[in-house]
Amino acid sequence: MKLIDDDDKEISEINMTPFVDIILVVLIIFMVAATFIVEGKIKLNLPKSTTAETGKTIKQNIQISIKKSGEIFLNEKPITKVELKQFLKKLKTKNIPVVLRSDKDTKFQNIISVIDICREAGLENYIIETIK
Repeated sequence: MKLIDDDDKEISEINMTPFVDIILVVLIIFMVAATFIVEGKIKLNLPKSTTAETGKTIKQNIQISIKKSGEIFLNEKPITKVELKQFLKKLKTKNIPVVLRSDKDTKFQNIISVIDICREAGLENYIIETIK
């Protein structure tokens, strides 16, 4: 005669299925978010330079990108010249370096226009980004 039923046994192992499900969902979310972060970068065909400096990273800077079509981006977000001028004039400190990124086929006049806007706002420290 059996007094203890087989279904009433104590569970001595941890069920890993819910844990694996959660980890897979987190992994999928991470992969999707990483894809959006990478796609957010503005693709530019930067000019080459034999004397380019590598390894310099500046924590606080203003990055202005100019595409071949003349579109302007401020820290990866599209902006017009008027909006750029307003934004730069509102800056409290004027010693922040401006990183200029431009497609190698961009008209030089577009680059000069952006530099003029920066100089009117009192910014005089520039870094021109190139590839080596």
